[in-house]
Amino acid sequence: MSPTASLAIDDRLSELFDELSELTGQRNAIDGRIVEIVAEMDRDELWAAAGARSVAGLVAWKAGVSPSPAETIAAVAHRLEELPRCVTGLQDGRLSLDQVGVIAQRAAEGSDEHYATLAASATVTQLRTALKLAPKPRPEPSTDADSDPEPDPGPQPSVTTTTDEQYTSWHIRLPQVEAAAFDAALQSHRDALIADWRCDAEKLGGAGDQRPPMPTVADAFLRLVHAGWDAEAAERPHGHRTTVVVHVDVTDRVGSLHLGPLLSDADRQYLTCDATCEVWFDRDGRTLGAGRSTRTVNRRLRRALEHRDRTCLVPGCGATRGLHAHHLKHWEDGGLTELVNLALVCPYHHRAHHRGLITIRGPADQLMVTDHAGRPMTSASLARPPTQPPPDVAPCSGPTGERAQWWWYEPFDPHRPPSVN
Repeated sequence: MSPTASLAIDDRLSELFDELSELTGQRNAIDGRIVEIVAEMDRDELWAAAGARSVAGLVAWKAGVSPSPAETIAAVAHRLEELPRCVTGLQDGRLSLDQVGVIAQRAAEGSDEHYATLAASATVTQLRTALKLAPKPRPEPSTDADSDPEPDPGPQPSVTTTTDEQYTSWHIRLPQVEAAAFDAALQSHRDALIADWRCDAEKLGGAGDQRPPMPTVADAFLRLVHAGWDAEAAERPHGHRTTVVVHVDVTDRVGSLHLGPLLSDADRQYLTCDATCEVWFDRDGRTLGAGRSTRTVNRRLRRALEHRDRTCLVPGCGATRGLHAHHLKHWEDGGLTELVNLALVCPYHHRAHHRGLITIRGPADQLMVTDHAGRPMTSASLARPPTQPPPDVAPCSGPTGERAQWWWYEPFDPHRPPSVN
């Protein structure tokens, strides 16, 4: 190559690098503003009012991005006040969203200054390595030095529960051997759920942002309960199965769980809509019967419903597993169990509808989904041509990216006292 041609290539690369540096700084600053907006939605829980399942779900839906960058934005937004230097670097255009996202997702509390300084020269891969080198949190030492240690009785299994207005939390403590068997059972059921999840993802093709959420350990636990509890139901007293029993007073429209607490109006409507439960109607303290036998969708109708709807019909969701057949005109209000009065919705949006966060109106061929303020919900993102000039920030050339000499690197340790200059 002649010197003249080489010089022309260098000049062209310099021009392109200059433009890339300027656009990268502007993009980083725009991402910083997006993080601020999402942080406000996270702080005030506005994502739930919009009908989304989570902050990351709202970002993926409204920004038209895939789940991975949406989770990164949500992670930075959640720690906005905890990482002021890193976020300022993002807003000034000096740091990228991926750099700050790695820190927000993995860094220990109090490490903002350490990683903000490191990110000025480290690539995303180098930041991940640095975070892996950080020591794990150490347990706090006991302050009760005068108490005599009691003899260790050995590992003892225990199960404790705590209940609030919406949830019941289970804390299960098992010895190592029993815990290993429990872990193996959970992993087996989660593997089966993930296999189904991948099949659904392949059917959706390239629509990555519409894929159902990855099955969690909680999903595997519920699958374990449903698979094992009913296996020997015939041998149990009265043939008990994993069926929720609800009592509803037809006069006062008051519902309660069998031998349990009263239900809110939203939970009563949710359970009597299509959840797999047994509903008994009472009047003046006397049981009348189990109501209309057509409340629950039969197999034939369910198949027709799945063929028509395929996924949760709430825009921006796309879940395909564990869907409920929702009565558009509530069953307790006289709605019929027919195809025109049914729609598939995921459990989250089913509850959200009965709690008033979203509204689903029918019939099925004229379905309308609105948020709590009555705004129609659509699956389209909010992206549109910009009307404002790009942020006025300094160009960003990116991290220096020199080879990391890890033997000289001192990882962040929250227990180390700060150095004094």
